[in-house]
Amino acid sequence: MWRIVSVILLFGMSQGGGQPAAAQAFTTQEEVQPILEVTRANWIAVGTQTGQDLLYFTHLLSWRCGIAQIRYGLNGAAPETELAMEPCYLELVTPNAIRELPFVIHGLHSIESVSVEVEFADGQVLREEFERAAIRLD
Repeated sequence: MWRIVSVILLFGMSQGGGQPAAAQAFTTQEEVQPILEVTRANWIAVGTQTGQDLLYFTHLLSWRCGIAQIRYGLNGAAPETELAMEPCYLELVTPNAIRELPFVIHGLHSIESVSVEVEFADGQVLREEFERAAIRLD
């Protein structure tokens, strides 16, 4: 976790003329895409705290203002299911604030693997595959 924070802070300072990362909004593809490229392992997680599989997209949704679309597929399926994203709150100091639940509910132990595509406004797509063991929270 500390490594991710360090990368984000260093990126923010390199892009903002010495301003700390917190002073930037991270609402554009140019700001968000490099962060998502280096934090691929953190894009999603699976938890079972409620007796169901909760597929968390918290990390991706935290950068949604710079993302056009997120799609996912389960257990070998192509990433064709579009993840609903709440709006970007550009009028607020924290435009990427998450106000809606950042997860999708599935049957207990039904998720074995997940494929994810992140599409940006210019059509570029980042894709990643995850096995359950690599993204388990519990």
